[in-house]
Amino acid sequence: MALILTFLGKGGSGRSTCAIATAKKLSAQGQRVLLVSEDAGPAFSLLLGHDVTATPAAVALNLWAMQLQFTQLLEQNWQQLKELEAKYLRDPFFKAVYGQELSLLPGMDQALTLNALREYDACGDYDVIVHDGPGNQASLRMWGMPAGIDWYFRRFKQVFQTSQFSKAVMPFVQPIAGAVLSSGMSGDVFDQPQVAETTNWVTQGIAAVKNPMRVRAYLVSSGEPGEIATARYLWGAAQQIEMTVAGILLNRAAGSQEFEPLPVHVLPQGNWSSLIDALPDYTAVPSVPAPVDIDLSTNTVRLFLPSFDKKQIQLTQYGPEVTIEAGDQRRNLKLPDGLQGRPVTGAKFQADYLILSFG
Repeated sequence: MALILTFLGKGGSGRSTCAIATAKKLSAQGQRVLLVSEDAGPAFSLLLGHDVTATPAAVALNLWAMQLQFTQLLEQNWQQLKELEAKYLRDPFFKAVYGQELSLLPGMDQALTLNALREYDACGDYDVIVHDGPGNQASLRMWGMPAGIDWYFRRFKQVFQTSQFSKAVMPFVQPIAGAVLSSGMSGDVFDQPQVAETTNWVTQGIAAVKNPMRVRAYLVSSGEPGEIATARYLWGAAQQIEMTVAGILLNRAAGSQEFEPLPVHVLPQGNWSSLIDALPDYTAVPSVPAPVDIDLSTNTVRLFLPSFDKKQIQLTQYGPEVTIEAGDQRRNLKLPDGLQGRPVTGAKFQADYLILSFG
C-alpha cells in the first residue's frame, strides 16, 4: 500500500508546482513515486519538463508520471464491469454495449480518478502516489465518495429490510435473483459475493481516507486574500470527510497565522532545489488535530471544523446517525455502539470544535 498525497487550494496557487516538487523530493529519497495529474492539457508536461501520457512512464530515477485520460479510463472500467457481469450473471445485460461509444457524464471523472488511484495503490509498484487534482470541493467529494456510498447502502438497506414492501416481495425476489445470478442465490439478497466484493472496496477506501499514513492533504496558498479564504474553507470541509490536512504550503509568509495550529512551510521563489528543501518531511507522522474525537466516558463527540462559525453549521438527527452540515458539505456521523440510538442533548461550538453531548 502506498501513501497518497494530494493538494488543496485555489486555482493558480501553485498546487501543480508543489505536487511536482513533492514527487521529486520523495523520489530523490529513494521512494518509488507515481505522479498523477488530472490536467489533460499541455501545461503539466511543460511544468514537469517531460512529455507525459495516459500510462506511467519513467521521468527520473524512482519517479514515474502520467496524466489521467478519462475516455480511456471509461473504456477500461466498462470492460471490467462487463467482466463482472459475465462472472456473476447468467445473461449479462450490457454485453452488446461497448466502452468506445460511451460519453462522459458529469461526476464520472471523479469516480474514475478515485478508482484509478485505488488500482495504482493496490498494484504494489509504488511507495508514494502524488495526486495533482483540481484541489477544490469536487476533489473533496471524490475523496468522500466511499463514505457516501457506504451510508447510502447501509441506510437504504435498513429501510428496505424493515419495510412491509420487503416482507412482501422477498419471497419472489430470491427465486428471480437465483435465476439471474450464475451461482444461484441463498440467504439475504444483500449478502452475496458480488455485493461483498463492492462493500469491501468501499470499507478499504473509508479506512484509507481516515488514515494520515495512507491519504493526506496539504493546503497551498499565497498571501492573496482570496487564496487564503479558499484554503481555509477547504481545510474545514476536509474535516467533514475525516481527511487529515497535515500542513499549509505558503508561497509567501503573509497569512500564516490564519492556519494555526497547522505546520506552516513558507516556499521560496527560485529553482526546484530551494523549493524542494522547503517542503515538509512527508515521512513523519502528522501532528495535527484529529477530525473526530469520541469520549465514551463523558458521552461526547468533538468534531474539528476550522474556518467555520456556528452560523454555518447545522445539526440534525432525523435518522439513526447525526447529520452535520458545514458550508456546502453534509456528513452523516456514524456513532460507536455506546452512543448509537442516543439523542443529542447538547451542542456548542468552541475554539474550532463542534462539541456534541449525548443523553
